[in-house]
Amino acid sequence: MRPPLALLALLALLAPVRHAAPATLVVSVQAPDGRAMPGAVVTVRPLDGPPHHAAPVHAVMDQVNRAFAPDLLVIPVGSTVEFPNSDSVSHQIYSFSAAKRFQLPLYRGKPYPPVHFDEAGVVTLGCNIHDEMLAYLLVTDAAWYGRTDERGSWSAELPRGRFRVQLWHPRLRDNEADLSRELTVADADRAELTLRLSRPPQPAPLDRPHSWDY
Repeated sequence: MRPPLALLALLALLAPVRHAAPATLVVSVQAPDGRAMPGAVVTVRPLDGPPHHAAPVHAVMDQVNRAFAPDLLVIPVGSTVEFPNSDSVSHQIYSFSAAKRFQLPLYRGKPYPPVHFDEAGVVTLGCNIHDEMLAYLLVTDAAWYGRTDERGSWSAELPRGRFRVQLWHPRLRDNEADLSRELTVADADRAELTLRLSRPPQPAPLDRPHSWDY
């Protein structure tokens, strides 16, 4: 005896929904000569469906040996960053960047509350006392983000769909500041993308090494 159609329809509604397993996206960043570029920032935004943003975080950028530690942070919009000074000397941190203008007058220790970053963009940080101090905050509205490792590689687990992958690096020249590609993650378990600069990056500062040097 065949079950009634109403029962079949109910069973279909109650059956577990199978979601497609995520795929691994691997992005490699290279200089024009093919050398790997560590420390590059990779952001990924979905092109289909409603906008999706990463959740805000609380991060810390310390000051040690007259340098920012770390010297580059990537944070989602709405995040906060604390700027303690663990150094043996006082510092006065500032930013004149459009995405966030602020100043923390001369201090040591932790005298100031965390700074809130509510607008996407690149924030360049310096010290009014020590000109050699340099750091960057990249505030992003992307769903996925990260930095390339020493092999110039970064990876993330993504659902199937279409995405825009964008690159940022402190030494990019102006005409490559918006280096991006569109990518479709289809049925394969792994997708790979190589971003190679068309021009050599700007020279590295000579005063001290940074995490984005290569």
